[in-house]
Parts: sequence; structure tokens; C-alpha cells
Amino acid sequence: MTIPNILSTVRICLVPVFILVYFMGGDHRTIWAALVYAAASLTDVLDGRIARKYNMTSSLGRILDPLGDKLMTAAVIVCITVDGVIPVWAVIIFVVKECLMGLGGMILYNKLEDMPASNYFGKASTVVFFAVCVILMLFRQIPKSVASVMIGAALAVMLLAFGTYLFRFIKLVRQKDSKAGK
Repeated sequence: MTIPNILSTVRICLVPVFILVYFMGGDHRTIWAALVYAAASLTDVLDGRIARKYNMTSSLGRILDPLGDKLMTAAVIVCITVDGVIPVWAVIIFVVKECLMGLGGMILYNKLEDMPASNYFGKASTVVFFAVCVILMLFRQIPKSVASVMIGAALAVMLLAFGTYLFRFIKLVRQKDSKAGK
């Protein structure tokens, strides 16, 4: 297993740690949870840089990396929703979008026997989502209406990224189908 894949695996293992820390109680639980989330995000940055710099990209890495991102993001959004920080509709939008992405990923993997790398918009949406969620965890006095707008903006960036992936998905499927027809 490569270093980037180990880092992605560590990120996946940090998901239950985040959940436990977030709900453990105490005055500083959200600070500790934000630190776990930051550590997980750091593994995301490192695995991508190491994989590209040292040519350690792999099919497994193109599955583990987004899986780690999605699991951690899902844990964060569900925890802050259960905690009453953001409304339930945010989780619904996130889950629908991720289910569609997962379905598209399975289709592409079956057609291409590989997973395309993430794009700039996908990474940007991850950064925006991270920033918004950390702010909402650490600054609990933010009014719910403002928190809803903030998470709505993060989800809008996420949906923009989804649109770019959808466009690329359609293009790749058409290319594969046109090559198969020849």
C-alpha cells in the first residue's frame, strides 16, 4: 500500500474519532472535533500532493481518497445537523448529491475500469465546506438563519462541482460508447 493510500485510510479511520469527540461533551468538544477534522483534511492535502509528486497515483487511491472525503464530510454535516446547528435539508441535499456521485462513479468504473481524478471544483468545494463547517462548529452563537445561508453557500459550491463532474461523466461515457461502436 502506498503512502497516499495509507493517508486516505487514516482519514477514513478518523471518521468515528470525529463523531466520538464531537458528542463526548465538555466545554471544548467542538474545538477538539474541529482539530480532528483539520487533521483529516491535512491527510487529504498530503495524500494528493504525495501521489502526484512521486507518481504514486493508483486506482485504489482514486477510490479511497474520495471515499475518505465523503465519509468525513458526511460525518461532519450529520453531526452539526443532529446538534441543531444547521437544518435537515442540508443533509438531504448532501446525501442525494453523494448518492448520484457514487452511482456515477460506479458506472464510470465499470465502463472505464478506472476512476478519473478529482477536479479543481471538487477540491474547491471541499475547502469551502471545511471552512464553513469549522466556523459553524467553533462559533456556536452564529444565528441559525446565518448558519443556513453559510451551509447553503457551501452546498451551492458543492453542487457546482457536481455539475462539472456530471458534464465530465457524460463526456467520458459518450467517448467510451463511441469507441466501443467502432
